[in-house]
Amino acid sequence: MNVFRDSRPAAAAAPSARPTPPPSLRQRLTELRGPGIRPRALDARALAALAANPGCRRRALLDGAGVDKGALAQALGSPAGHGQSRFALARGNSFEARVKADGGAELLRLLHARLPSGTPAPEEGEVAAPDLAAAGPEGRAARTALALREATAAGGWTLLDHPLLAVEVAGSPAYVEPDAVVVRPDGVWTVVEIKSFPMIDGAADAAKVGAAARQAAVYVHGLEGVAAQVTAHGERPARVGDRVLLVCPQDFSNLPTAAAVDIRKQLATTRRQLARLTRVDEIAAALPPDTTFDLHLADDGRTATRPADELAAAVETVDAAYAPECLAACELAFHCRGRSRERGAVETLGRGVRGELGSLRTLDEVLAAAAERTADAAAAPADAPGHGAGPEHPAAPERAPEAPGAAPDDTDPALAALRRAARLRAEALGTAGPPVPVPRTAPGAEDPVCR
Repeated sequence: MNVFRDSRPAAAAAPSARPTPPPSLRQRLTELRGPGIRPRALDARALAALAANPGCRRRALLDGAGVDKGALAQALGSPAGHGQSRFALARGNSFEARVKADGGAELLRLLHARLPSGTPAPEEGEVAAPDLAAAGPEGRAARTALALREATAAGGWTLLDHPLLAVEVAGSPAYVEPDAVVVRPDGVWTVVEIKSFPMIDGAADAAKVGAAARQAAVYVHGLEGVAAQVTAHGERPARVGDRVLLVCPQDFSNLPTAAAVDIRKQLATTRRQLARLTRVDEIAAALPPDTTFDLHLADDGRTATRPADELAAAVETVDAAYAPECLAACELAFHCRGRSRERGAVETLGRGVRGELGSLRTLDEVLAAAAERTADAAAAPADAPGHGAGPEHPAAPERAPEAPGAAPDDTDPALAALRRAARLRAEALGTAGPPVPVPRTAPGAEDPVCR
């Protein structure tokens, strides 16, 4: 028997048997965003909101892929209800330009007055202002790091206007841009945050100051990485100050005033929450291969042509962690709230309620547990002395769970507290008398209840 051996067919078949390599992370994120769609850059406000809710894999993936969540929410039929008006933006830009006028003389005066360091105030023409222009975000971030290293080595006053910093978020780089960073002669870097809300009698709105502090914490977190590199390779050590300068309009005028804000608590929270974020590549790897958030924009570049049901199905492939606080920080909050209400999730009532309810995950489970305890309380008189179980008073059978998973563990402290509250409510309603009528007063007369 003659056997003809030829290796060419085997060699030709080898490439077909080779498994297809998985796409790179950048390629996968481009597929999720849609071909030809430029990624939407993150700002410090979005990063602070992401760090405040590290369990939301949906936001981590969409932000990491650069998806425009506002356009996505519009296409889903749940447009975002928050944002900043163009008038507020124009007022903020005008106020920032006034603060930075004349080479930042007023800004440095406020910094030296509110954050004294023992060094003399800078003289006119003594402050350096390096040019931070470069190609692309990577080039601008590298140029910022070089300017910070040169300013620290020079040992003088330096004002960096809108530097760009790189922050690693869920395994992918994000770039944030503070209003200004001041390098002092002692090597301390100070973040300057300029806001347009007023500071009346030396105090500003606490909620707005807290939001500004969380944003500044993101900037400080990004600066710490650069400071570590400068200290390791430079002659002089660099340190990022844990107090930032918040500049606001004074009272109801357009004159700038400032206050030092300690952000150590916000900085520690930002570090911890960013470290807890699931990596974007891990989230993307768990998705179906054909998942994409492409809106299929029309020729005008704004109108989405993809069906809303198909887009909603793609969004639902990524888990979300909705909380009422998302309404003020995320463009998809209304969509996530609607889905949470459809499922009857207790997260709709807030993180505090979710933590108190323990293993009870839905409102149906909560109501079922309360109704079960109320029924037991109503049947309690039948078991009292003189009313024992017998032929005339048979014992009530145990309540079976209405649905699978509706009966949680009886040892759950949250369940015990809920049943106790239901029993107390039933007793209060059973012993309460008829409602007392409130006398109605004549129009214009003083109501005695208001006294």
